[in-house]
Amino acid sequence: MTMISRRTFMLAATAVGALAVAGVAIAEVPKLEQKDTYKVGFAQTESNNPWRIAQTNSMKSEAEKLGYQLVYTDAASSAAKQVADVNSMIAQGVDVIFLAPREEKPLIPAVMAAKKAGIPVILLDRSVDPSLAKAGEDYLTFIGSDFVQEGKRIAEWLVKNANGKSKIIELEGTTGSSPANDRKKGFDEAIQAAGGFEIVASQTGDFARDKGRQVAEALLQAHPDADIIYAHNDEMAMGAIAALEAAGKVPGKDVLVLSIDGGKEAVQAVVDGKIAAVVECNPRFGPKAFETMQRYAKGEKIDPMIINDDKFYDASNAAAELDGAY
Repeated sequence: MTMISRRTFMLAATAVGALAVAGVAIAEVPKLEQKDTYKVGFAQTESNNPWRIAQTNSMKSEAEKLGYQLVYTDAASSAAKQVADVNSMIAQGVDVIFLAPREEKPLIPAVMAAKKAGIPVILLDRSVDPSLAKAGEDYLTFIGSDFVQEGKRIAEWLVKNANGKSKIIELEGTTGSSPANDRKKGFDEAIQAAGGFEIVASQTGDFARDKGRQVAEALLQAHPDADIIYAHNDEMAMGAIAALEAAGKVPGKDVLVLSIDGGKEAVQAVVDGKIAAVVECNPRFGPKAFETMQRYAKGEKIDPMIINDDKFYDASNAAAELDGAY
């Protein structure tokens, strides 16, 4: 009996030891060798709006400046294609993958495949589901804006500047994406805490101008008393302005329009009085992304989250800040 117990214990101890060793390997982000030049992957989610184009241009410009080979892909708004794009980069033997994940859950297999192949992943501007993949273990870090804070900043501005307007239509971003989830969370919670406001309708416009226009048209017909539209990005905000004007309403007067992204067109709309306020979501990722990669190669400790600085535009500063908008 004693011998069996001892043998069982030894087998269990060996198994636990093996798991511990495996656990250490599993918990580590793949290392990055320090070299003069790198082959780097950038898996973009789409290129159908000014924000994405500005982000891509920043990444391409910085790679060219450093003399790195950039393997660029555009998933054309398809999570499945983006997973395939990452798998292609793995097959091509890139040193690092910069990934702007279209949605939080569908891109988990891509992150895990890169890790298994020994390629570190840096997430840009959108994250993945934190219950399924963790920074510092499965991918190196997330670089981007605090989306919850963006939604909260817009809500706080509204609470102070609503002037009696209170019925809100919310145009949400792509369902399942981290900016849509978090911009909704930050805004909704702050509005509910303030009291005196009602979100009469909340529906996805998929971060797209024409879909935002169509959804805004339908929701304005269903809720003609709505006097505030909060859009999760500039493209949908511009679509909402078109819908308001088509309905014979004056943006900025009859209905306050609020947005996030801060592209030049939206900041100009603030100057023109059509958008009341917009939080910037800085798209110029190139310098910070490649600097983070280089620091990791040198063996420096990288924080699991690196937050960009974002400006805020309203009537008080939009004209002066217009030239600096992307």
